[in-house]
Amino acid sequence: MSATNGDNSYPYVIVGGGMVAGYAIKGIRQEDPSGAILVVSQEADVPYERPALSKKLWLDDEFTEENIRIGAEDYANVTFKFKTTVTKIARQAKTITLDDGEVIYYQQLLVATGGEPRKIQGPEDPHVLVFRQWSDYRKLRKFSGANKRVVIIGGGYVGTELASSLTQNKTNVTMIFPEDSLGSGKFPEEIRAEYEETFKKNGAQLLSGQLVESYQREGDQLMVLTKDGTKVPADTIIIGLGVTPRISLIEESGLDLADGGVKVNEYLQTSDPAIWSAGDIASYPDRILGRQRIEHVDHARLSGELVGRNMAGAHVNYQHTPYFYSMIFDISWQAIGNIDPELQTIFDKRAHGTIVYFIDENKLAGVLIWNVKVDLDDVRDLLANPPATNDLVGALQEQS
Repeated sequence: MSATNGDNSYPYVIVGGGMVAGYAIKGIRQEDPSGAILVVSQEADVPYERPALSKKLWLDDEFTEENIRIGAEDYANVTFKFKTTVTKIARQAKTITLDDGEVIYYQQLLVATGGEPRKIQGPEDPHVLVFRQWSDYRKLRKFSGANKRVVIIGGGYVGTELASSLTQNKTNVTMIFPEDSLGSGKFPEEIRAEYEETFKKNGAQLLSGQLVESYQREGDQLMVLTKDGTKVPADTIIIGLGVTPRISLIEESGLDLADGGVKVNEYLQTSDPAIWSAGDIASYPDRILGRQRIEHVDHARLSGELVGRNMAGAHVNYQHTPYFYSMIFDISWQAIGNIDPELQTIFDKRAHGTIVYFIDENKLAGVLIWNVKVDLDDVRDLLANPPATNDLVGALQEQS
């Protein structure tokens, strides 16, 4: 493919420099070994495996920062523009405009802008981290250990994983979250109680039912202020309140939306055939679960690679049904589908853990695997072809 506008034209342009971008480059190169790729990223680093920032880098001494690179930068003819934001997509002209006014022409455009972390009122401070980027990990490494006090705001994925990793690295951790108990609204009560107790017995302080209003610096320490007036001192604060999909570019360009994200078809193509999307912001038709928008790493990897292949002409359906997972202390869990604890649940107790089946209108809607090893493709098959609910217990075979 020849460039028609000098150095400012690329067959492939990717907006967003996260995991989707890294895997999309791999996908493009499977189909097109040489077409020029431009990645426009707000980050300062090449694409990397984000989950390691809250898990493996803390817990495995053999695993180093070098191991988290996806390797997208090793392919030929890939250009990165770091610390750069796209301000506009002009679909008819097939251009994007950068924050410095530069205009780039594309033939195929991937929008993978991910999520914008939610924040708390308070001053900019090097010891207040909205933990999302490699640079945040590097800072937290310096700010942790030696019994330093880290306050984590939020009880979701990032907050719980960091609480687990930090307490195992000689750091005093306090978690503040609005739910009545840790894991409330996320796991069925029997499992939730075990989950919360695991944090307590490993030394994490839990302040439940508390809404954080703001934080401020008081001399050599930070102070977190909750709505009821409680003050919690900290050396470092981590804000882990989840993300909001970054879709303003999509909205302004007039592409079809769904589920709070951009609507794509089974090829991960938007309503404009030259524009594609994957990862956190893409609402896609899942072959088992119906239309979904999923913010998790398994989906970022698989949808990223497939969308790259399709941008380069592969025309392959996205057939993967993603799973969610986390590892906390000695608990390892995975889930596929809807695991809302408000649904009817069936417990399948195993020697070392539990499988929980979630039933919606007499049909299997989701499966939670708690400290049990099973083949996740068996779980997908079960969701695709569910048996009668009274035949679910024992339906999944454990792996040794």
